[in-house]
Amino acid sequence: MTPQQHWATSPRGGTGQTFMAKDISPQAVVSPNAKIGDGCKIYPFVYIEDNVEIGENCVIFPFVSILNGTKMGHDNEVHQGTVLGAQPQDRDFTGEDTNLTIGNNNTFRENVVINRATCSNRQTVIGNNNLLMEGSHVNHNTKLGDRNVLGYGTKIAGNCEIGDGVIFSSSVIEGAGTRVGSLAMIQAGTTFYKDIPPYIIAGGKPIIYGGPNATTMTAWNIDKKVQKHIANAYRLVFHGQNSVLDAVLQINDQVPDSPEIRNIVKFIQSSEKGIISKIM
Repeated sequence: MTPQQHWATSPRGGTGQTFMAKDISPQAVVSPNAKIGDGCKIYPFVYIEDNVEIGENCVIFPFVSILNGTKMGHDNEVHQGTVLGAQPQDRDFTGEDTNLTIGNNNTFRENVVINRATCSNRQTVIGNNNLLMEGSHVNHNTKLGDRNVLGYGTKIAGNCEIGDGVIFSSSVIEGAGTRVGSLAMIQAGTTFYKDIPPYIIAGGKPIIYGGPNATTMTAWNIDKKVQKHIANAYRLVFHGQNSVLDAVLQINDQVPDSPEIRNIVKFIQSSEKGIISKIM
């Protein structure tokens, strides 16, 4: 496979650098069938397979592998040792063509691994503006929203769903099939196998509720009055003496309505794994 170079210049947004429209090192192995957008910079020793699409203004650093089934948007940055579109680590995988879909403006730091889906009717999805720090891993069929941070060594198992604005501190392990609601924060070293509702801090061994995530909610411009309502809702869920289902009924009766409160209720009611434990 011989890489092609096209020598028109095209700036990469926001970096102050100017790259060739397809600045592909002759020491990179790039399939001629791969689709590479204008403004991309591909360094030596990158490996890109046939069925790959990379949008405009992406930077692919040395020793990155981008494998069949990976479709990536624009302005992504992929650092050394990262593997995108790796085969799923799932015994149900039979070798069929499957996909990994990546949005725009994501940063994948060193040695990140993302597995494509297990079967053709599923997808692994990475949204927009995410930061995946060194050594993080997202498994098959998992969907990651926008503006999330995955800290050093965080491992997300298969079939998980993660909302927007979630912060995983370092060395977090998320069990298979679980969900994390938007604007949640999971503390370092936490392992969990149940759902974490939106807008909260959670952590510890075993994992428990640690209060509303006021810092992130403020950064996302959630009104202070609504934040108080969220705190009251979670008081009913995690501090009350009733069951979680009864707490949801109390939220509907006692807490002023807002999109955020409806989001909490919907998240809890749709949980298949159940949510994390009450405060001891």
